[in-house]
Amino acid sequence: MTRSRQISLALIAVAVIALVTAVLLTRPDSSSPGADAPQGSLENLVRPDSPRMTDGDQVQLVEFLDFECEACIALYPHVEDIKDRYGDRVEFVVRYMPLHVSSVNAALAAEAAGQQDAYDEMYDLLFQGAEQWGHQQTPERDQFFDYAAKLGLDMDQFTQDFDDPETLARVQQSEADGRAAGVTGTPTFFLEGERLDLQQLDDLEDAVSASLDD
Repeated sequence: MTRSRQISLALIAVAVIALVTAVLLTRPDSSSPGADAPQGSLENLVRPDSPRMTDGDQVQLVEFLDFECEACIALYPHVEDIKDRYGDRVEFVVRYMPLHVSSVNAALAAEAAGQQDAYDEMYDLLFQGAEQWGHQQTPERDQFFDYAAKLGLDMDQFTQDFDDPETLARVQQSEADGRAAGVTGTPTFFLEGERLDLQQLDDLEDAVSASLDD
């Protein structure tokens, strides 16, 4: 690789980190409350049917997310890296806080895919393809069914689960639990039941690492 190519790649990496950090600090559809902010009720922060994406048993990290949220999308690669590095020790739990036009349908797609053991795969497709389906005038649906077909899911079952009132109830329960815990925006993280105040990109990993070292 030429020196100019190396410099170009380094500059791109710096630009990406700066962009994600800026989004975390200025995102209009999220809140980053301080450590002393009231947290409301944490009694139902995690439900038995909440999606677990890693099965570590040392600490629990909960993210209230919106698949259409720009800050969540920007943070997605960083969250994936944390899951890869700490997933054997951290239980990563997903909760929903739908704030955009297609947010509920995206969560329904993830839940429906989960009924066929493809939650992680749908989660990835939703984030990776957000530019295709996000910020539409009307709720997106067809794209999510295309993703299900791409994953080779049983489409009759996927449709049934997507349209099942119980699936919608789980998404709505997640939002209600989040609001009870004081969540007003996305992404919002709770580590071992305590809400994190993220000011820069490395804060999330630093908090996870410190919790594991305790």
